[in-house]
Amino acid sequence: MAETKQVRANYSNEEEEESPEPETSRSRRRRFKASNISFVEMLEMVDILKRADYDGKKAKIMAKVLKSLHRNFGVRRSKDQLRKRWLDLKLREHDQYRRIRRVLQKSK
Repeated sequence: MAETKQVRANYSNEEEEESPEPETSRSRRRRFKASNISFVEMLEMVDILKRADYDGKKAKIMAKVLKSLHRNFGVRRSKDQLRKRWLDLKLREHDQYRRIRRVLQKSK
């Protein structure tokens, strides 16, 4: 039993002596967990993107969408994730996109 304590003590001392590996810029990058987007989040995203003519000028508008989603829903998402969702809505999910547009038109 004393031997196992000795081995553990030696092992923990070895770990402390090792210097940590230098961090690369990639490891510092913030990663957001991909999760499902709720209907109201999509509604907010489509509202901003349609109002601002997203397909014409992309970079600044996506930053506005990110801020709005974080402020209104407390959700942080990556720009790439939102871009993919926007393209999916427009190209593959026509029914969902029409439903969102109807809700937005009723609210105006």
